[in-house]
Amino acid sequence: MPRARNEGADTWIHDEPVARLKHRRAIRWLHWINFPLLLVMIWSGLRIYWAEDVYAFGLGGWHWFSFFPDAVNEFLGLERRLARGLAFHLAFGWLFVINGLAYTVYLIASKEWRHILPDRHSVKEAGNVVLHDLHLREAPPQGRYNAAQRISYTVVLVMAAVLVLTGFAIYKPTQLHPLPLLFGGYQGARLIHFSMTIGIALFLAVHLLQVLKSGWSNFSAMVTGYEIEEPDELDRVTVGSTTETPTGEGVGA
Repeated sequence: MPRARNEGADTWIHDEPVARLKHRRAIRWLHWINFPLLLVMIWSGLRIYWAEDVYAFGLGGWHWFSFFPDAVNEFLGLERRLARGLAFHLAFGWLFVINGLAYTVYLIASKEWRHILPDRHSVKEAGNVVLHDLHLREAPPQGRYNAAQRISYTVVLVMAAVLVLTGFAIYKPTQLHPLPLLFGGYQGARLIHFSMTIGIALFLAVHLLQVLKSGWSNFSAMVTGYEIEEPDELDRVTVGSTTETPTGEGVGA
């Protein structure tokens, strides 16, 4: 890696951008596989939902709007081919479960969970991240993910697990009869399943907006695995000692 000597001091300063590994291959693959699976699951789930449009948003007897109005169903073509929606939902549901199990096993085996699960400081630090997004303070220090990301990623993982469990409760309510009871019965499992779907859809929308906001470098890191870091005053090592650089490599004299 090219470096320039800082005359008058025993330091070396990086004079070119550094490519730092941010996302390992397994994380990238499981992430990109999950994206189309979720889209197909939501699309096919809407076809199934159309068969019995029972949920609406309101308060008491005041009905504000349904999920979804007839105009939306007609525009998306959801008012037909229920059997195809069921077939796609069940087939891709199993792929979603397999991908989720592989992701869980990898997080545990590689100890990557330490970068995702929040710690006791995350709630306070997440507030600082929000203040930074509102341009009210400087960016707080962070690791691979900031505190707000760690909390939101953990929440969506829990939501995905509940989504799968309620899906099984709806799919096999008799064979898995203790499972629907866990969610207040068959109708309760349906309502929770629908709510988790809405929550994950909202997460995807916010996630895409955050990706657009953070720019090309953040997006390309999830494709290539590497993030380009520009040289700065912190990017230096002391001659005669062994110090860890931003690339994670030990540098010695």
